[in-house]
Amino acid sequence: MKIGTDGVLLGAWTTVDNNPESILDIGAGTGVIALMLAQRSNAEVIDALEIEPDAYEQCVENFELSPWGDRLYCYHAGLDEFVDEIEDQYELIVCNPPFYSENVASGNVQRDQARQNEFLPFDELIAAVSKLLSENGVFTTIIPFKEKDAFVKRAEGEGFFLNESLHVRGNPTAEIKRVLLTFSRVAKECDNTELIIETDRHVYTAEYVDLTKEFYLKM
Repeated sequence: MKIGTDGVLLGAWTTVDNNPESILDIGAGTGVIALMLAQRSNAEVIDALEIEPDAYEQCVENFELSPWGDRLYCYHAGLDEFVDEIEDQYELIVCNPPFYSENVASGNVQRDQARQNEFLPFDELIAAVSKLLSENGVFTTIIPFKEKDAFVKRAEGEGFFLNESLHVRGNPTAEIKRVLLTFSRVAKECDNTELIIETDRHVYTAEYVDLTKEFYLKM
């Protein structure tokens, strides 16, 4: 699986201001977000969860080859199985979930699992986070902008409050396609911001460069 802009954005934007000692990346793919958080934090435990076999194997290999291999571990399991078996809680949970709620199959099961919401419904994700997140923990995710209101409402139903929201445009005239969200169990005024990625094709804004430059070889 290619490294996508969404994963890079989430890995770079997710707050580590609470100095989490334990992190969980749900649906880790090949592990890029977990690796970014290992680079950005001093967390002693960084667990990842990936159900697709090929992605899981790549994730494990990437973890082992990284400078932070002693802090990274990937579980090969589905979220429901993981919730039933794991008693630990995490101070930071991050998820770049499947986006497409429409039932559109590409013919490639791996690609469909990575992209289609039917493999990880938002209500299942939020319920799992409610069980796995510590009382003072933080949960971050990136979803389609059109799903924002429904997602926030589901999260509120599980006792979460929206603390931060970042609306993302591909260019200055593009519609908002993605939104990054930060939730906790602490009610506070939501910090709403916007990010534009490019001013022209491959001409990145200063804000995007500043956010992601630590993770690209050429930026």
